[in-house]
Amino acid sequence: MSSELILVTQLAIILMAAATFTVICRALKQPLILGYIIAGFIVGPHLGLFPQLDAASVKNWSELGIIFLLFGLGLEFSFRKLIKIGSSALTIAGVICIGMFAVGMILGRGMGWSQMESIFMGGLMSMSSTTIIIKSYTDMGLKQKPWSSLIFGTLVFEDLIAVLLMVLLSTLAVTGKFSGSEMFFGIVKLFFFLILWFLVGIFLIPLILKRAKKYLDDEIVLLVGIGLCFFMVFIANKAGFSSALGAFVMGSILAETTEGEKIAKVTANVKDLFGAIFFVSVGMMVDPAVIADNWLAIIIITIVAISGLLLFSTTGSLLAGAGLDNAVHVGFSMAQLGEFSFIIAGLGCSLGVMRDSIYPIIIAVSVITTFTTPYMIKAGDPVSRFLHSKLPASLLEKLAPVDNSKKNAAVEHNLWKPLLTNMVIRVVIYTVAIIAVIVSCGEYVPVLFNKFFPGMDPLLCKVLTFTIGLVFLSPLLFGLITNGTKSNDLMKKLLEQRKENMWPLTAIIILRSALAVVFLQLHIGNSFTLNRGVLLLMFFLLLVLFFAIANYSYKRISYIEKTFFANLNAKNEAK
Repeated sequence: MSSELILVTQLAIILMAAATFTVICRALKQPLILGYIIAGFIVGPHLGLFPQLDAASVKNWSELGIIFLLFGLGLEFSFRKLIKIGSSALTIAGVICIGMFAVGMILGRGMGWSQMESIFMGGLMSMSSTTIIIKSYTDMGLKQKPWSSLIFGTLVFEDLIAVLLMVLLSTLAVTGKFSGSEMFFGIVKLFFFLILWFLVGIFLIPLILKRAKKYLDDEIVLLVGIGLCFFMVFIANKAGFSSALGAFVMGSILAETTEGEKIAKVTANVKDLFGAIFFVSVGMMVDPAVIADNWLAIIIITIVAISGLLLFSTTGSLLAGAGLDNAVHVGFSMAQLGEFSFIIAGLGCSLGVMRDSIYPIIIAVSVITTFTTPYMIKAGDPVSRFLHSKLPASLLEKLAPVDNSKKNAAVEHNLWKPLLTNMVIRVVIYTVAIIAVIVSCGEYVPVLFNKFFPGMDPLLCKVLTFTIGLVFLSPLLFGLITNGTKSNDLMKKLLEQRKENMWPLTAIIILRSALAVVFLQLHIGNSFTLNRGVLLLMFFLLLVLFFAIANYSYKRISYIEKTFFANLNAKNEAK
């Protein structure tokens, strides 16, 4: 049988089984996700009824499903929403991950596992399932509930933590010891790329879509949306991150554009198709023999996982000021192990620090908790009503949601806080852009010159590379040392309050100018190998040139900033 026919046969079996069992579940008024899992179990490789479906095909279909589900989540949950609930969602994710990591380690040691296996156990029990919750909330019509945005924001932060955790666990498995520097650089790398992708995406993609708007019918929009999704998946993998993260980032970027809703609409059916394939593939991973041999361990881990995630997600929500009702629904919605659980388990097995027999146990637990998820979500309402009817009024008053709008509406007497916040954000954004230009000039521009002009003199290549970098760096360096309109207004008010504020304000400007000098020297050193005297002379000449073209740089950076914020706010202004 040809490879093309094998692919068609696999897809036919998966979709027919999914259609059959989801119709049955719909008729019995059960969640569709259960039908997918049962269908996967029936056609899976472990029963042997359909030998065309093997473990490799299951993995490939599963990865495609995760990509489309996370892309769909990004289209519905933009960076703007994430920033709005950022502190609350981060608090919940932090409580869950820290609490469940400790519980997982204790459970692993209690079951007689090795120390490294217990550490990986803690890691894989720290994550709820983004894809399962999204599907369940979609099928049950709960995506507009007040607690849904809090859950989705928490899941995004959990996925980011999972990426960092995989870096940490990989280092720990290879070296046998925790490396603080590896963890720190992993965090810096993650946020560097997230900021860079967001800046480039918001600046370029809306401009491209705007120019091509008259050609964007549904067919082309579908191709553009999916093409950009897979492009970001490729970029994320090249940078060392997961495919799911890349898909979510691109979805979030497109959600900020005026075409975001149209892209979400035309890609919805594709997302549903591959989402169904993902959940069928989860059911295909269930091995009856493993469940029979390890039923006690599976039951123990399942009970601990559901109870622990329920406890810590509810506690985290209360600490974040979400209120009792929201906290209960968050807790009951997040009580399952997610796709990162068996990714981390697979990582441990591939690194040789976990026994291969543990992987199918985690798969079984993940499938069981997936099976229970819709019922746990439904239980949120009666449990919330029960608690409100039984708890004393004084306690309910203490557990009421915290109203942050009143706190934010108060007039900020101390103008230093908003000023420093604006300046830090500005410095971080321009620093990321400057570093990206310097690294690109050092790594990629010389390669392109050598490829297209193989006979070019090495010195000429360095000069041209340096010049190209300087052209792109000039407005960015100028933007680093100048202020935005809001910062200028705040600085004027501070000077009106006290003339002595001139000195700390001057110090801030000097520090930012010094940072720009460091970046300029870094670009010179990255392009040429020079002694200190020549380096200082060249730096002085470039500084004179820089101020000579200051007017040009100011215009360019003003254009870039205005375009970026116009693209960022275009969707809201169009409503």
